[in-house]
Amino acid sequence: MFELILLANAIWFGLGFHLFALRGNIFAKIIVPKVHRDTPVFDTLIETGKFLGGFNFAFCVLNVLILINPSVFPESNQRIILAVVFALAHGSQFLANVPIALQNRKSKGVWQVKGLMCFIFITDFVLMLANLAMVVVYAQ
Repeated sequence: MFELILLANAIWFGLGFHLFALRGNIFAKIIVPKVHRDTPVFDTLIETGKFLGGFNFAFCVLNVLILINPSVFPESNQRIILAVVFALAHGSQFLANVPIALQNRKSKGVWQVKGLMCFIFITDFVLMLANLAMVVVYAQ
């Protein structure tokens, strides 16, 4: 279970790096409606994606390094700490979208939680739960 969740984390964080840092224009288009893309803020958001991508890259590399050498963190309490941090990383992304998704139900919200954004929203929730499940397993 440990290796499978680490692999899922690595893939997801790697995809986050790819979207935010390498494909910032696509990231910005997901968030910003067409009518607002001609503003300087749109370009600022594209560049901000690189910042977000850096965090995703670091988490991706950490998961890969642990996968390559899981004996670095052999004890349950060490793996619990890792799983809690990864759950927080995924959970923070999910929780940031909750108010927006609720506003979407009232035809409001600064972006739409649909399509790719909905997929991201759901996947972060699932990976948060998977990492929390790892906490429960190692806590026993």
